Amino acid sequence: MNLILNQKICSQCILPESFPGIKFDADGICNHCSIEGPLITKTAEKKKEYQQRLDELITILKGKSPAYDAIMAYSGGKDSSYTLKLLRDRYDLRVVALTFDNHFISSVALENIKNVTDKLQVDHIRFKPPWPTLKKLFCRTAKEDILALKTALEMAIPLVAFGWSPGQAPIQSAIMKTNPALIRQNQAAFKKALPAEFNSGMKQYFIPDVYYERDKEHFPYNIHPLAFFDYDEEKILHELKNLGWEAPLDTDTNSTNCLLNAFANQIHLQRHGFHPYALEIANMVRQGIMSREEGMEKIYSEQNQKMVDFARGKLGL
Repeated sequence: MNLILNQKICSQCILPESFPGIKFDADGICNHCSIEGPLITKTAEKKKEYQQRLDELITILKGKSPAYDAIMAYSGGKDSSYTLKLLRDRYDLRVVALTFDNHFISSVALENIKNVTDKLQVDHIRFKPPWPTLKKLFCRTAKEDILALKTALEMAIPLVAFGWSPGQAPIQSAIMKTNPALIRQNQAAFKKALPAEFNSGMKQYFIPDVYYERDKEHFPYNIHPLAFFDYDEEKILHELKNLGWEAPLDTDTNSTNCLLNAFANQIHLQRHGFHPYALEIANMVRQGIMSREEGMEKIYSEQNQKMVDFARGKLGL
């Protein structure tokens, strides 16, 4: 187990005392559990409401685009694979899967991508920037959400889908029409943060200014359906196995596709004193999606040093 276990940890979820703004009551229960616990029942009601909202939205949008109904930001991991299956099986959408290849995708994940897209009969785009470009600005440039949105605008696709887990983003954001002004503002701030000498060579990765006016009425909806559909990891793995999907053995406990994750987790722990997946997993524990013991294992297992060293070496750090 990780040295962070020397800290006080919530007796109900898995958040440590180093988590920003956390407080504990006399029973060792954190303020997040005290506030959010009573909302679990309401969340169940919300899930039904959001399922109906997505059903209605797809009824309106399906078949309207000359190209595809949805573009899926597809990493080849467990959750994005299951989301892709959901979009095909439940809604029979015309989906194009877009994989941002950051040069750290597990070879097993690449095989999973091939197997799943073939089985589901989904077109697939693999976008792989040259390694020297990513190596220079890796932490700042891995923005698959911008890439998916840019492609959606160029191909007149009305839905952009993400395979986020139920704990990764609040249900309130599970179906949301993208706001051109906000996207433009966020992208401008992002570009401003880049070193000036790299900006000119990065233009092709961003949304051109002309798109904001030209396509302002046609910005797509972002959806992440796993926020409101039943999430049973054992069932998900069983269904994905039928598609030829296998769990990689060379990734950490919180990823089923990325060889960089273990290193990124270690850096976050060193800088901030808590695991980057702590809040996500804590939310899933509160919702009963996984047990506290499973959550503890995911967050507080020792990082695989071999994976950490591999990523560090590839990045030249």
